[in-house]
Amino acid sequence: MGFLGLLEVASMPILQVLIVSAIGAFMATDFLNLLSQDTRNSINKIVFVVFTPSLIFSSLIETVTFEDIISWWFMPINIGVTFLCGGILGWAAVKIIKPKPHLEGLIIAMCSTGNFANLLLIMLPAICTDDGSPFGDHNVCKAKGLSYASFSMALGSFYTWTCTYQMIQRSALKHNAMKETEKLPNEANNNLDANQNTHLLNKQHHGHIDRIMPSPNLTNDDTENQCIVYQGSVGNEEKKDGSFSDQLVEMLKKILEQLLAPPTLGSFAGLVFGAIPWVKNLLTGENAPLRVVQDSMTLLGDGTIPCLTIILGGNLTQGLRRARVGPAIIITVIIVRYLILPIIGIGVISLAAVMGLLPSDPLFRFVLLIMFALPPGVNISTMAQLFSVGQEECAMLMMWTYLVAAFALTAWSTVYMWILS
Repeated sequence: MGFLGLLEVASMPILQVLIVSAIGAFMATDFLNLLSQDTRNSINKIVFVVFTPSLIFSSLIETVTFEDIISWWFMPINIGVTFLCGGILGWAAVKIIKPKPHLEGLIIAMCSTGNFANLLLIMLPAICTDDGSPFGDHNVCKAKGLSYASFSMALGSFYTWTCTYQMIQRSALKHNAMKETEKLPNEANNNLDANQNTHLLNKQHHGHIDRIMPSPNLTNDDTENQCIVYQGSVGNEEKKDGSFSDQLVEMLKKILEQLLAPPTLGSFAGLVFGAIPWVKNLLTGENAPLRVVQDSMTLLGDGTIPCLTIILGGNLTQGLRRARVGPAIIITVIIVRYLILPIIGIGVISLAAVMGLLPSDPLFRFVLLIMFALPPGVNISTMAQLFSVGQEECAMLMMWTYLVAAFALTAWSTVYMWILS
């Protein structure tokens, strides 16, 4: 496959994302006003609770078996390495460029979380069916490619809805705490100004003005507010000084919350049902008695990527209006995702191959390599929408990273095929 052929194959899924995003942006404009903030929030919750788990479950149970899970054991490690390396690079980038606090988690998520969903599902079959494909028989390659893509999508969703979800959630909590902290001094200043004005009016009424002392003029309500703030700060200190067992229980609760997220439950269910042959035969196959359940899950899952991308376009409209993302942040994310991570990927996969940890299938190695060069996952925008933090900034970063991905993904695909041939 030549460079122009690779450019066409690699750019197709990117162009699809950009076109659907443009439709979402147009729907969110004042001209149509079909995709308001409340509408996007509602659709986003449906995607989180219904569509995404259905997509993961239906893809896994259809294509993955217990033997595949055993033979592809390095794939979850490889995805974990991409998250770890991207997270470390994102953390270093945050320390260097020093963005606003509520954007720190978003930048780290953009650097660490790749699009393991629709891109591989589109790219791998297209590469396999091309006449110049280096991966052998077209039909065998396409079947393997779909299995690899489905398994990576499930694993990527698990990492995304645990690690990345936690990053965005922490940023949202930090952002909300800072906003609450900023409100307290403003409210106190307003109360003091009101008390001072009342005192001045009373003095003027009596015909003379004395020097104003704010503290004696605090009302009972002000005193109560001060006590409440003080008690809250004392309570926070007590929480910080809690025992190790309490902190451990709190941490386990948070982990359990992440594991009980609907997309994570969909991943677990798909892996378990796909690994048990008699359960899989109940749901998949032409003569399966419960095939209607699988068909219903597939029908629901098909709405995931269009809805996600339309919401992304709607957020992009606000991002273009406000334009609060500096060029330093955009360039940093692009360098991490399309320059540093792919080079790290070559080193990781080469070392794993030398150590004999990988199967001989070149397509499997290609999938492992391409995971290091994928653009950021669209699910990041879902999380930003869920927690109402950095939606516009996320949309702007998505637009620029996906524009660059059309050329970066093509270039790295060419390099990876040359390495494997």
